Amino acid sequence: MPTPPDPTDLPPAGPGAEDEHDLRAEAELRLRALAGEHAVLRDDQWTAIRALVVDRRRALVVQRTGWGKSAVYFVATALLRARGAGPTVIVSPLLALMRNQIAAAERAGVRAATINSANVDEWDQVHDEVEKGAVDVLMVSPERLNNPDFRDLVLPKLAASAGLIVVDEAHCISDWGHDFRPDFRRLRTLLAELPPGVPVLATTATANARVTHDIAEQLDPGALPPVPGQGGAAGTLVLRGPLERDSLHLSVVRPATAEQRLAWLARTLRELPGSGIVYTLTVAAGQEIAAYLREQGHEVVAYSGQTDPAERLEAERALLANEVKALVATSALGMGFDKPDLGFVVHVGAPQSPVAYYQQVGRAGRGVERAEVILLPGPEDRDIWAYFTSLAFPPESVVRATLAVLAEHGGTMSTAVLETRVDLNRTRLETMLKVLDVDGAVRRVRGGWQATGRSWSYDAERYGRVAAARAAEQRAMLDYITTGECRERYLRRHLDDDTAGPCGRCDNCTGTHRSPDVDPTAVTTARDRLHRPGVEIDPRKQWPTGLKDDLGLSGRIPPELSALPGRALGRLTDIGWGPTLRRLLSDSTPDAPVPDHIFDAMVQVLASWRWPERPTGIVTMPSTTHPTLITDLATRLATIGRLPLLGSLAYRQGPPGRQHNSAQRVKALHNTLTPPPTDLTQGPILLIDDHTDTGWTLTVATTLLRHSGAPSVLPLTLATTT
Repeated sequence: MPTPPDPTDLPPAGPGAEDEHDLRAEAELRLRALAGEHAVLRDDQWTAIRALVVDRRRALVVQRTGWGKSAVYFVATALLRARGAGPTVIVSPLLALMRNQIAAAERAGVRAATINSANVDEWDQVHDEVEKGAVDVLMVSPERLNNPDFRDLVLPKLAASAGLIVVDEAHCISDWGHDFRPDFRRLRTLLAELPPGVPVLATTATANARVTHDIAEQLDPGALPPVPGQGGAAGTLVLRGPLERDSLHLSVVRPATAEQRLAWLARTLRELPGSGIVYTLTVAAGQEIAAYLREQGHEVVAYSGQTDPAERLEAERALLANEVKALVATSALGMGFDKPDLGFVVHVGAPQSPVAYYQQVGRAGRGVERAEVILLPGPEDRDIWAYFTSLAFPPESVVRATLAVLAEHGGTMSTAVLETRVDLNRTRLETMLKVLDVDGAVRRVRGGWQATGRSWSYDAERYGRVAAARAAEQRAMLDYITTGECRERYLRRHLDDDTAGPCGRCDNCTGTHRSPDVDPTAVTTARDRLHRPGVEIDPRKQWPTGLKDDLGLSGRIPPELSALPGRALGRLTDIGWGPTLRRLLSDSTPDAPVPDHIFDAMVQVLASWRWPERPTGIVTMPSTTHPTLITDLATRLATIGRLPLLGSLAYRQGPPGRQHNSAQRVKALHNTLTPPPTDLTQGPILLIDDHTDTGWTLTVATTLLRHSGAPSVLPLTLATTT
């Protein structure tokens, strides 16, 4: 490839630089430094660059993946810096995106730096370089915008000195978007505090008309009402192009069972071109599938938000270098991951919406003529969607209760302490507080949160409409699976791309559908792998914070009160045992004795358990939903293992109900659970429950049994969610 021009040889801004012809020529030179000597600006790229550099406008660019949105802000940055403007601030949601963009910026002769959770030790140096003018582009994660020190000390300086603000993956701003993130809403503060004339650019590849309009209004909230036909507020320039990807060959394959899907995937992976991504809906499924594919001889790596940052970086590098066939990934590998020669994207399980699906498959085929895009849906997909739907914004009563607790306290409360007073899990509580922070009802400060005392209204109508939109998107995704029309046109229509016609490439257009059939021997192998019984349950090591005053519990759980590592038959999120266990433990399934095939699998779990000392008795947990199931399981295990049944723990005044966070759960159990009135001192206790979620029920029960003389406790459950 010819060597691109050296950015240092590019002409500086001069008296004639603002002539539009000269300015476009300079922009073309900057682009070639970034993308090679044959690169030419698209018309909409130039329109956006001119709007930012000359008119200093606010603009929203909605264009397909690979169109060149990053080229717009890097070229605009170079032109603005040459004219004396301050540094560009890019708000970017993923570390993978930042790493790719820093490399691209260097090619364009633009000096870039980043502030994110993975480079804390470099923050002071980066701040210093920004103030000295040694950095042209500063990339920050949206979480930084809500950090008190960054918000109060750094953000005002950036707002005052920035030459350009860029919001990448801007659909995250909108709660109508498929990947709404409350930290992005802090951008309202940044945009409101910008001096006049500072241009703003927002970019995304996945925004329908509703999301586009919402983003445009947020970019310029003081603008006039939307102008018909322009797709956004009058003050925001909206450049929206066709979203067709002429390299993508879309297809849907529907093997009947999970084991057939895995066997089909293992076989087909050998036929797919190059390297690619296998997407899964859950972390557990990703680990399960990656393990099976490795056993079948494929070089694959599991990748999720729970993967160590260094391991994630190495996995990305290996995929970019084609050292692995695929990353088996959750949606954590998504926005901004840039591998032009990615040959395929396979989904084992369908995302919740056509928009999210099109965003993920857009990773493929950016620099190759043909890329395979295959969806392998499963019957468990809707259960997983329902779980994610349950994490929506809490009801008004919970929000009001949280505000009341903060107001009554009158000072700063940490999330951990607030968690002991508000029954939400940590993730939902923090998400809610971030939304309230942006709305002005609370303020995040060093050490926690404070109530502001400002009036706040619960927008039930909007939350209801968002929930209805999510439900409609899920129905649309189910329809995509069964549709007989052009698949790409179907997806683009849900992105409100009116230019979509039949692609001529998908399985429906060509009439060439992949067969779901697979060799029975391979199916048996996959079944054996998926239904291999037994996963480890790690005991809790630390008490939840905030319980010292109420219960006297804090810090590390002492070894003399801890459980040994336990076992569960399987995870509720597995694609092997998961569907069976979800049905068994569903509230709609009548309580009944344990089915024989599940009991046999539990016996296998016990047979393969390498415990330090064999249990000498069995104790069961009390259950309001599955008492017959647990009692029958314990009785049959006691018989086959020749162990005495030592009784059951009990509740003093009835079960404590459901709690949604660790602190609340421990408080409720600590005050209600009692151990069985029998001798527990003879040896290790096998403690049986139907499932474990947070692990706190087993933890509190274990402390009671240990206080009652049990020398050790071995938890055993049918299912775990972790």
